[in-house]
Amino acid sequence: MSCPRRFRLAVVALVPVAAISLHLAAALAQSSTPAAPAASAPAASPSPAPSPSASPTVAPPAASTTPAPASSPTPAASATPTPPPAGPAPVRTADPFGEETTLTPKTVILVKGTANWDTAFDMLLESLKTLSAFLDKQGVKPSGNSMIVYTSTDDTGFSYLAEIPVDQEPKNLTKAMSMGKSPEGKALKFVHRGSYENMDNTYEAITNHLDDKKLEAKDTFVEEYITDPLKTAEDKLVINVYVPLK
Repeated sequence: MSCPRRFRLAVVALVPVAAISLHLAAALAQSSTPAAPAASAPAASPSPAPSPSASPTVAPPAASTTPAPASSPTPAASATPTPPPAGPAPVRTADPFGEETTLTPKTVILVKGTANWDTAFDMLLESLKTLSAFLDKQGVKPSGNSMIVYTSTDDTGFSYLAEIPVDQEPKNLTKAMSMGKSPEGKALKFVHRGSYENMDNTYEAITNHLDDKKLEAKDTFVEEYITDPLKTAEDKLVINVYVPLK
């Protein structure tokens, strides 16, 4: 954000002295007779000599003085690119906030887990990574985005279900895994962008929205990861948050 500096170049015009020396030589040539004093009259003629100095021929170059570069303000015009950054703003304002929707149950493979708030995201990733690796080994492709369903929370931590939608039931499930259905019914949809650590701000906004609308939510909520949390930088996450209503 530094302002560019502008520099000006000064041009100095030099008047040739040779012309004056030629006039003096002519005067000396005429000084062969005592009439030289009269030659002083021609000396007055040198006064026309200044006319050469008036020869604006030298001045024109001066006229072409680099003021033309003053047109350099055009670079300033290049400052106009600043407006584009404003573009992304409308995209974010288009994100749903408290949009009413209906969740459709999906067949999912899931694993239960518990975590404290300090290591929350690491634990969630570990559960999703376990499910993803198992599906890869079975050759089963997910049929939707991975989800985290929070079943209970308190000041120290929470219980959750890590879920991945599938169209077919994988074989040889581990003891920790099971098949099930994702939440269904009426809910409000919110969108979070950025790191998991900033989720508190999103949930605070959700709580305020529920209070303002006098809406009562169930004791659970769902996070749908639009961007794959296993492959996306944490600060680039996009998460749909669904709050089921009573």
